[in-house]
Amino acid sequence: MRPTASLVLTCVTVLAVGTLSACGGGSGKDKDTLTIVFHKETDSKVTVKDDYFKQVAEEFEKRYEGKKVEVRGIQAPQRDYYTKVQQMMRSPKTAPDLVYEDTFLINSDIKSGYLRPLDDHLKKWKDWNQFDEGARKAVQAEDGKTYGVPDGTDTRGLWFNKKIFQKAGLPLDWQPRTWEDVLEAARTIKKKVPGAIPLNVFTGKGAGEAAAMQGMEMLLYGTGADPLYDPEARKWVTGGKGFVDSLEFIKKVYGEKLGPAEDEALDPNITTTVATQLIPEGKLAIALDGSWLGQFWVKTGGNPWPEWKETMGLAAMPTQRGQAPGEVSMSGGWAWSIPRKAHNPGMAWKMIELFQSRKNAVDWCVRGAQIAVREDVAEDPRYLESMPGTKFFTQRVKNSHFRPAYPVYPQVSKAMTDAMESVTTGEASPTEAAKGYDEQVESIADGAVTSK
Repeated sequence: MRPTASLVLTCVTVLAVGTLSACGGGSGKDKDTLTIVFHKETDSKVTVKDDYFKQVAEEFEKRYEGKKVEVRGIQAPQRDYYTKVQQMMRSPKTAPDLVYEDTFLINSDIKSGYLRPLDDHLKKWKDWNQFDEGARKAVQAEDGKTYGVPDGTDTRGLWFNKKIFQKAGLPLDWQPRTWEDVLEAARTIKKKVPGAIPLNVFTGKGAGEAAAMQGMEMLLYGTGADPLYDPEARKWVTGGKGFVDSLEFIKKVYGEKLGPAEDEALDPNITTTVATQLIPEGKLAIALDGSWLGQFWVKTGGNPWPEWKETMGLAAMPTQRGQAPGEVSMSGGWAWSIPRKAHNPGMAWKMIELFQSRKNAVDWCVRGAQIAVREDVAEDPRYLESMPGTKFFTQRVKNSHFRPAYPVYPQVSKAMTDAMESVTTGEASPTEAAKGYDEQVESIADGAVTSK
């Protein structure tokens, strides 16, 4: 479809934190122009979001004659995207009208005064009743107000290359029961298929939230109840054996050279490298990763890999020793929010409604390999049959955990990645790294901590 004459698509690259290089487009600061900001993958071939947002923008312009939409993709590692968007929202001169927010950061941005509540709109919007409770809570602040509309969620598990498993003599219906089972499979691959990287677990500051959530927390939440934050005490957990055990797992992965080389593992682009190179090129045997990976490999995903449907297997991530419920997953997702200093908040809400019409919500979940957060979308045949793995990852929801949605979480997350990196590089033992983490969290939480 040809873009309308008024549609502006802007590519923005973060050269360094606080510095932008832009191609095309203008500021769009007028009453008839809606500016949208989203995170663009560092691999320019991955255009799933770009294509979808462009399509909805064109639909918006046709529906609202005389209105223009400027879509700005910030191409950067996620941590730099977060920083840049926060900088933009501080001033009315640079604040977009609509921003794509990672739900892990939303409460921090609310506390900083960057976002406006949407409750007045939501109470008049009948579609809000279709959203499940977990999705609603993910965008709700401590003040009880709602600051975003989620467009999907995700779950996590173990992707594995069946061709590599066959060479290693491992079962193609692999389902590990414990962490040790995962490590043993990786050790077998290292021995029998020496050209392959046995296992990837994101780690360190470069991978940012991917390391904290897909790496550390996928381990941590498999060690016992409430291992990160105690909701009854309303305090962050320190001194936990589960935290040390999780770092021990990281130590084994990188100390035994079961994972990528250290420089590659700590590279900020590692999440894209895994999805677009290591897995489709047959270089990685097992990846602890998310439900969305299929979006990279479909025909419109920027890195078409038709063989993935036959090549890749899926297994649930086990708990540490196989204790109930036997598996673990983490759920997150992204949401559309309206900055407090937006010039056109009314238009921004109309765009949210359009993004989350049932038709477009189904389309996005299919294109973006999202796990549906709307009941009507979750029941839609097109969604259920969209791609291999949709049913598997939807089944993981029942044993999935959400990150503690509190303003200091981003700082806790960073402390977690600091600990992971020190263990990955061998600069600290798991016990030493855990102690450093505890000290940071006690300071971050202003003493609101409890020991386990």
